[in-house]
Amino acid sequence: MSQKVLLIVVDGMRPDSLEMAAHPFIEEMKAKGSFTLQGRTVMPSVTLPCHMSLFHSVPPQRHGIVDHVYPPQVRPIKGLFEQLRDHKKNSALFHNWEQLRDLGRPGSISHSCFFSDFAYTYEESDRMLTDRVIEHVREYQPDFVFLYLGWVDEAGHKYGWMSDKYIQAVYHSWICIEKAARALPEDYTLIVTSDHGGHDRCHGTELPEDMTIPLFIKGRGVAPGGHIPDARIIDIAPTIAHILGVPSNEEWEGKCLL
Repeated sequence: MSQKVLLIVVDGMRPDSLEMAAHPFIEEMKAKGSFTLQGRTVMPSVTLPCHMSLFHSVPPQRHGIVDHVYPPQVRPIKGLFEQLRDHKKNSALFHNWEQLRDLGRPGSISHSCFFSDFAYTYEESDRMLTDRVIEHVREYQPDFVFLYLGWVDEAGHKYGWMSDKYIQAVYHSWICIEKAARALPEDYTLIVTSDHGGHDRCHGTELPEDMTIPLFIKGRGVAPGGHIPDARIIDIAPTIAHILGVPSNEEWEGKCLL
């Protein structure tokens, strides 16, 4: 299998919020691709550690990031961006949470775009980033694109997980997801997931509400209506590498889900 990939991470999106949000594209992703609503993230279930585990396919105990501070790794593990660069694949990063700039080492990302929450609301920047992704894919067709959408997590902290405002943010995120998906060329696989869930107005615990994440994969070679068993956040990087025809790094602990 050798295609291209768009990965969309909706920060803080609980699987049980999807039925309440009821955006029609959610059901389309279930019908046309494979999915699970029982994926598992890592502890601590916090944004930067979870993203580091997603991109480096190891738990925080190995990459060493346990909060929102990024210290250099004592025993560095190559992440997805570095693995793709080493195999002549180009990547693009679009995000509205600044700490994610360190997910890839210098020189491993071909293009990046960041909108600050100081200048824009998360709702605005989620929309703007989606449009930028569409433009970039249309013009350059990079091998791997990562789009991070931050409004759902912001709504969870501000109004509470599963509140009306939170569900509205989830619905808005799926508007962005559908817009990006409709614009993708046929050789792209779309992966949609989250880094963690949340409860009350926080996350970071081992509660199921914090640890359970959804995962959708739609593209060529992906079984329509299929169930993804035993999915973990550390399995996403090996899965993306496989789709792109690149071997997993020998240090990675996750497995390919396809």
